[in-house]
Amino acid sequence: MERVTGLGDVFFRAADPEGLARWYATHLGVDPAPASYGDTSWWQQAGPTVFTPMPADAPHVGGPGHPWAVNFRVADLGAMVAQLRAAGVEVVVDPETYPNGTFADLHDPEGNPVQLWQPAGVDAV
Repeated sequence: MERVTGLGDVFFRAADPEGLARWYATHLGVDPAPASYGDTSWWQQAGPTVFTPMPADAPHVGGPGHPWAVNFRVADLGAMVAQLRAAGVEVVVDPETYPNGTFADLHDPEGNPVQLWQPAGVDAV
């Protein structure tokens, strides 16, 4: 059976697409979409990806105005949290360590939920 090899794009609506793209680039290192086909796109490191529909009332996703959420893998959750907090971004670290790793939650400037995940077995860089 032929299978997809990973996520190619994530599209979502934004009141200020350019501003939100800059926020993700500045705070999380996610390069904005290229301006032309000659420019390169953001490349992510190989690693686990979970793709799952969630119940309509799932706490991971947010309220009715935000029917999606994104989870980014990080190499060093503590360093990323410190960097975000230093920039004035409110981050809530889950105090529990799970079998699959550690997590922190935040919201982008438009209120979309964002989760950070340091997978288990990934040593902080």
